[in-house]
Amino acid sequence: MSRPACAPREAARLLATAIERAHAGTGRLVLLRGATGTGRTTVLEAAAEDAAAHGMQVLRARCSAGDSAIPFAAVQQLFCRVPEFAAPAWDAEERATGAALRRVLRAYAEQAPLLITVDDVHLADPASRRWLVESARLMDRLPIVLAATERSQYDVDPPAQGLAHGLSPSLVTSHTLNPLTDNAATEEVRSAFPDADSSWIKDCVRAGAGNPLLLRALLDDLSDGSHPVVPDTSAALYPGAFPAAVQWWLDCAGPGTAEVARTLAILDEGWDHEPAPSAGFPVLRIPSLLAQLSGADPARVAGWITAMTGLGLLRPDSMGRARYAHPLLRDGMLTGVSAARRRVVHRTAAEVMLHLGVSSELVARQLLLTDVVDAPWALPVLQDAASLALRDGHIEDAVAFLRRALDEPLSEEGRQRLLTELGSLEYAVPGSSAAILRLTEALRLSGPPQERVRAAVALGTALTGRGRTRAGVEVLRSLFDGLADRPDLVRILRQAFLQLSDKEQLVRQEAYKLLSEGAERAPESISTTGHAFLVKYAVAAGLSSAKEAMLRLRGLLAEPADPLSEPYLLGSAAAVAQWADELDEAERLVERGLAGQRPDVLHPMHEALLNTQLDIVAARADYTRLLADPLPATPSPTNAHAHALTALVETDRIAEAERLADVFDLRTAPESWELNRFLYARGVLRAANGDMVGALHDFLECGRRQSAREMLSPVVTPWRTAAAECHLALGVPREALALAEEELRLARVWNTPRTVGRALRVLGTATGGRQGLHLAQEAVRLLRGSPAGPERVAALLALGRQLTASGESSRARDILREAAGLAEHLGAIRLRGLAEEALRAGGARRPATRTGAASLTDSERRIAELAAGGRTNAEIADLLHLARRTVETHLTHSYRKLGIQGRSALSMALTGSDAASGSLVSGRDT
Repeated sequence: MSRPACAPREAARLLATAIERAHAGTGRLVLLRGATGTGRTTVLEAAAEDAAAHGMQVLRARCSAGDSAIPFAAVQQLFCRVPEFAAPAWDAEERATGAALRRVLRAYAEQAPLLITVDDVHLADPASRRWLVESARLMDRLPIVLAATERSQYDVDPPAQGLAHGLSPSLVTSHTLNPLTDNAATEEVRSAFPDADSSWIKDCVRAGAGNPLLLRALLDDLSDGSHPVVPDTSAALYPGAFPAAVQWWLDCAGPGTAEVARTLAILDEGWDHEPAPSAGFPVLRIPSLLAQLSGADPARVAGWITAMTGLGLLRPDSMGRARYAHPLLRDGMLTGVSAARRRVVHRTAAEVMLHLGVSSELVARQLLLTDVVDAPWALPVLQDAASLALRDGHIEDAVAFLRRALDEPLSEEGRQRLLTELGSLEYAVPGSSAAILRLTEALRLSGPPQERVRAAVALGTALTGRGRTRAGVEVLRSLFDGLADRPDLVRILRQAFLQLSDKEQLVRQEAYKLLSEGAERAPESISTTGHAFLVKYAVAAGLSSAKEAMLRLRGLLAEPADPLSEPYLLGSAAAVAQWADELDEAERLVERGLAGQRPDVLHPMHEALLNTQLDIVAARADYTRLLADPLPATPSPTNAHAHALTALVETDRIAEAERLADVFDLRTAPESWELNRFLYARGVLRAANGDMVGALHDFLECGRRQSAREMLSPVVTPWRTAAAECHLALGVPREALALAEEELRLARVWNTPRTVGRALRVLGTATGGRQGLHLAQEAVRLLRGSPAGPERVAALLALGRQLTASGESSRARDILREAAGLAEHLGAIRLRGLAEEALRAGGARRPATRTGAASLTDSERRIAELAAGGRTNAEIADLLHLARRTVETHLTHSYRKLGIQGRSALSMALTGSDAASGSLVSGRDT
């Protein structure tokens, strides 16, 4: 350890000046004030040593609370070493004793100038204080300096009058020692630990709280270098100088302040989580809260908070609450406070805060640290806090509140409902293993039928999500017989059964077989939602057209809906609408479905709706949105992983795509439609890398699995055309032709431009010649008016290549330039590269891609100009009668073409010339 910090220069200078005057025959009282630990004693001792070194006589006394009942205890310390001192009769009258002592003092001072130091004079016994005051009145006529230190810290209990009270200001020189500034504290830490990093030093400074005593004690504790981080608890420093220093600080502050300080530390424990923006705490009421908890005067508590904030021990947080500067300081304040007392304070604080109108979240934070409250208000507060946390996306906080709610007295029905909600939330917490156990416990309780059904649906969803589909559907099936008198609830169980069965091939076949047989025997016995499931099944099996399916579903959606069944109806309809390229309608259905979902109860359709939402984004080729959110950390690939993999390939981020593909071992992944989709996406990656054998394997395996699930339509996964293209690349046209013809047959059943156009394109390439060219032209014609942008680029590319092969180079270049421009607009970098390569192969000197301001479409330029002018996306959408997402998409494309990162650079990029920002990059044809 380095030596203690030097005494503050100003205080030392004042004492030095007073000593010089004493040598000249004129003394005075020098009073050094300061809070506990600010270095008063250090300054006083340094002055005494300096005075003695220069031949000055020094008398010293150090007062303590233990001597306050002994008359003249402090004065006796001063005179005990004076040779001429003759003990007076201490039991005589005080004035006589005092006068005798002053005569001795005067005689002693005649020999040489005298320095009297009295440390902690505020603790002096009354008789000594009165004697010191009376003596101070004589100092200006004697070569005596009376230097005293006095604690001047704002305490909750009003302090006694100071030593200088009643003395003329001309007799007193006073100085207040201020806390260390952050810079000064930083220098002291750096002096002790020159090699420490800045974050460690900053942590030390905060824990020292501007108090030299606390900072030196902390540095002593850390001097052995065994703490790479400053600990949060005093136990880590045991036995520790720092916690002892904190206790000394509390002892000096008195019982009232100590009680408030410890109570605030207990409250502070419940403030460790950053609250939601809506969880405003009425900061002005904190003194009232502390006062009620500690039995102190609210006005004094408010003043104490202000004073301690000024000293640096307290610092306001983002909500304005006064909190201890560092967790270690808070923990030091709590040393010796029993756990039982802390729980009582938290419980009382929760109730007081509730009555003060504090938000449920902050009240619940206190309840997390209490025992059972067993009061009518506790459970609603915890449940409301969980709902608010969930609304703000803080799932782990919601889980904590509901776990604590389980400790309160609950009815059988209330416990069952709470367990279902808690298990549902725990399922969403990464790494949690409690969800299924919690939901199983809920199902075992004998609550009302509807609560048992809720628990069963949540448990079935959780089991299926963990890859145990058969166990999940068996949970649902086990309730059928017991609910024979509640056909409405059985219907909900069957709908959940159908939705969950999608995860596993055999279960799905069994479920739809039973549903189809029931529909054939008695169509009227099948619910509206059941018929929606059948429509979806027929579409996937290649048995329905898009027009027929959407007509049927719109009719079903128009019928009166059972609120419990509606999510299944909306989810099924949204999936089919997305397949039919009715993307706006599909999006509206998804939004309706998600709006009706309770986030605190697991539901089979929630994940399905989110997957359809992703499918819509993918159908629009919005690669930016597909790659915007972090991917779920799951042991098996999900739909999100599949779409992200495809988006990475299409945006030519191949290295990232390869890393994503390598995350999963598909040989051990459980069978599911999501695995099939990921297989297809990996095939796209392998094909882009030129590994046609590997890609063909993935596409055919995907097809085998899809066919086994009776999902034959290319609208689900177009594996046949993908495999056909691999066969063509490998020089096996016969197999390619057969696959392409089969896909075209199935695509014409569904009959949307996306599916038919894709099949025509690949069949045209496989066929070749004039017939192949005719098929490619038909594909382009079909896709021109569809939302399938990447498919249109691929069709244009195929047509351009066939035109080049047939000798129509000029026409081919026009088609390929269109393909390159559309790919650029979509951000489909891989397709753009293929179009540019085809252009070069067809004789164009340069690829026809645009960058810079000249490359913007009319819509992109109009939106970019409005954004550059300061309009928000919402304002632009209202002005141009567009969806906000459309505005965002156009701006994203504009940023990419202009080569800028965001809105702030739009104005300069738009006003720059096309030549400067990169205009049309195409050479003259030869």
